Amino acid sequence: MSTTTVKTTAAAEPSPAPTAIPRAPRGRGERGLAGSLTSHAVLIVASLVALFPIAWLVFLSLGPDKDDYLHPGRIPGKMTFDNYAFVLQKTAFFDWLVSTLVVSLGTTIIGVLISATTGYAVSRMRFPGYRKFMWVLLVTQMFPVAVLMVPMYEILSELQLIDSYLGLILVYCSTAVPYCAWLLKGYFDTIPFEIDEAGRVDGLTPFGTFARLILPLAKPGLAVAAFYSFITAFGEVAFASTFMLSDTKYTFAVGLQSFVSEHDAQQNLMFATAVLVAIPVSGFFYLVQKNLVTGLTAGGTKG
Repeated sequence: MSTTTVKTTAAAEPSPAPTAIPRAPRGRGERGLAGSLTSHAVLIVASLVALFPIAWLVFLSLGPDKDDYLHPGRIPGKMTFDNYAFVLQKTAFFDWLVSTLVVSLGTTIIGVLISATTGYAVSRMRFPGYRKFMWVLLVTQMFPVAVLMVPMYEILSELQLIDSYLGLILVYCSTAVPYCAWLLKGYFDTIPFEIDEAGRVDGLTPFGTFARLILPLAKPGLAVAAFYSFITAFGEVAFASTFMLSDTKYTFAVGLQSFVSEHDAQQNLMFATAVLVAIPVSGFFYLVQKNLVTGLTAGGTKG
């Protein structure tokens, strides 16, 4: 009897309710659903704003007539690649391409080499006037192109470098080197001096320490300096149009001017050329993009 009573009482007891699993606290830096949607929406809008001018340029370049940009609604019915065919076949486009690459890459190599050695010397060595030297480099950026044009022309004329790639490269280096030297000095300042001492203990010369230990850690700075030097030489017009006299030595920026006359402008050909011109820049940016956004500390810990 007692056994039956016990079983009945036990069966009558309700089963315990399942306990709710507590939600894990949101980690630092984690966003909620609303935050994620907002950030994605902002990024999408920013991307559309950035890509719209490029897409519009490509769209206008497909119009066959020079005045189609005034009536873009008519372009979809008569899109053609004739503008690109004309630019590639009946202009000096490939001569402009060779000239632009020679000048841009030459400015990049020479400019980064001089800037890196200058920035490293000022960062590591304490010679008389090293602070004033950096300020002198900064002061050179204050003079406008119109003021520098005449003295530079006289100097290049004396050196017989007018209408030569080397002369134009040196002119562009005078613009790119001061900025890049300041930039790279900042990168070298963040590299611990103990790395230099370790290299000397291992028997490396000062230049060996710089080339084998410091430069690999400064890849992000070198990438930014290279990109700045390349863009400076690639898109400059005033110096190139003054110091380069031969049609076959024009850079892209000067070659675009050939489509504009006093009373007429072939806008359709300019649009097509502008699209083609953007390809080398995009390729160079693709090569250095990984290091453009990489921090120096991350590179040091991985190395």
